[in-house]
Amino acid sequence: MFAIYNNNGLNFRSTIDNLYSLPNVDALARVRNNVEEGLPKDHSLKNRKKLYESKDTKKAEAIYKKIANIDTTVPIFNVADIMTLDVITLSEENSLQEAYNIMIENDINQIPIISSETNQVTAMVTYKMILDILMNDIDYVQFNLAKALKDLDLNDVITADPITDIRRVAKVMVDFGLSGIPIVDQDDNLKGIVSRASILKAVSNTPPLQIWG
Repeated sequence: MFAIYNNNGLNFRSTIDNLYSLPNVDALARVRNNVEEGLPKDHSLKNRKKLYESKDTKKAEAIYKKIANIDTTVPIFNVADIMTLDVITLSEENSLQEAYNIMIENDINQIPIISSETNQVTAMVTYKMILDILMNDIDYVQFNLAKALKDLDLNDVITADPITDIRRVAKVMVDFGLSGIPIVDQDDNLKGIVSRASILKAVSNTPPLQIWG
């Protein structure tokens, strides 16, 4: 399950097929996020799986396996199994300068923006985005750095549900040019973030490769 958020809150929540059928999908596909976060060492695969194991989750997985013709005896891995749990966020009131400083201090390239009113994800600010803003208006660097994030023209953000199949998340990331996707539950709460690095580590460290079966 995927969702799209913007300054007005939740704008879309449905399956991957409906995501690709959106009329503004081409515009969304031009979003370029840049994050290369790894998995935190203190959050093992075993501990993460406990967070989202339930009868409903297992039932949904069984139905998906049947539809996708996947071996029902082998577990499906969802993004909840590999996502980074400790997510640094920003408020819409934070400035572009603050966003830049936090990225440098924490060695990250992408940060979700959270609404102070709804506590929902509204957008993503990226290192590349900051550089583009500054380079496109080089005579007013300090002016632009002082701008609040809410005053910037930011793209809608695509998110995924914690129990979404890793393969589908990887497909969306490739097709939309994303290197990171916030993970948001059905109550619009930010639960984590999954990056290309997370998926690559899952592929190389998680046998069997049922992730791609």
